[in-house]
Amino acid sequence: MDISLLAQVWGWLAHKSYGILLTIALAIAAYLLRNLSIFQVFSPLIIAILLGIILRNTLGMPAYCQPGVSFAMKRLLRLAIVLLGMQLSLTQVLAIGIRGIGLIIVTLVSTFGFTSWLGRKLGVSKSLTYLIAAGTSICGASAVIATSTAIQGDDRDTTYAVAIVTIFGTLSMFLYPLLPTLLGLTPETFGIWCGASIHEVAQVLAAAYQVSPIGGEIASITKLARVLFLAPVILSIGYTYSHRQLPSSKMRSAAIVIPWFIFYFMLLIILNSLNLFPPDFKSAFAQIDKFLLTIAMAAMGLETKITHLQQVGLKPLYLGALSWLFISGLSYGLIRTFY
Repeated sequence: MDISLLAQVWGWLAHKSYGILLTIALAIAAYLLRNLSIFQVFSPLIIAILLGIILRNTLGMPAYCQPGVSFAMKRLLRLAIVLLGMQLSLTQVLAIGIRGIGLIIVTLVSTFGFTSWLGRKLGVSKSLTYLIAAGTSICGASAVIATSTAIQGDDRDTTYAVAIVTIFGTLSMFLYPLLPTLLGLTPETFGIWCGASIHEVAQVLAAAYQVSPIGGEIASITKLARVLFLAPVILSIGYTYSHRQLPSSKMRSAAIVIPWFIFYFMLLIILNSLNLFPPDFKSAFAQIDKFLLTIAMAAMGLETKITHLQQVGLKPLYLGALSWLFISGLSYGLIRTFY
């Protein structure tokens, strides 16, 4: 091998290895903590970001870790989102039928539009509003960080949005199972409600399976069908955001950031729809993907300073709360009307 190439590889490793190893260590710690009963309601992703925040704001982070942490939060995150496509297929959309697809589209588009409108009324920055809207309407933290890449979002805004969708998704996870009888929902319609309105996949499954196995199965199919809309929504957000932010068409053309990783994400969905991946292969990569996402969330936590979050204020929290109530109420109303 060429000596100059070896030198470049060694230089890259020396520059980024400390930060990458730190995020890997936090990800492993998150997995270990999740084995404790007190943490089992949380996904490793959420535990990892909390560990990162705690470490950054107590002991601090050495400057030599910064390059590796930034690499984990951006590059590894994009790889993880691409690999998520291997777990999705177009048959999942067909499985929920025309009514289910219509319900998901109406709920998603209406929630995103409502959140964007309300964010303007509350005076929340456009980038943070888009992040909260994406996280609430599509799939929680994964949608937030994918949107952040598309609009070149601020790390502080991204972390705040992840925290908001985590808070209200967790509340849904605990509150929804108390409501089926009161709201007149069958196990089947309760599963649809969970899948159409709760933020994270893990939170959807935790809420729905508490009521019934069939509700859990329907919830998982509905939620995964909803996640399939991540790609077109992210591409639309990137285009719309750049056009609204910049007045001149020349500036817009220069500023449009095409999140190319979304195309690879879509390619894997198509390949998986054609049944080109063996089940064992998909299962292994599902675990790898989850670990990569956990590493990226640990990196995001390490990039977060509490003082920066305090400067943002409480308005984004109000926005997240009202957006959560909107998607819950709208999806419930549609279910009662059409099911």
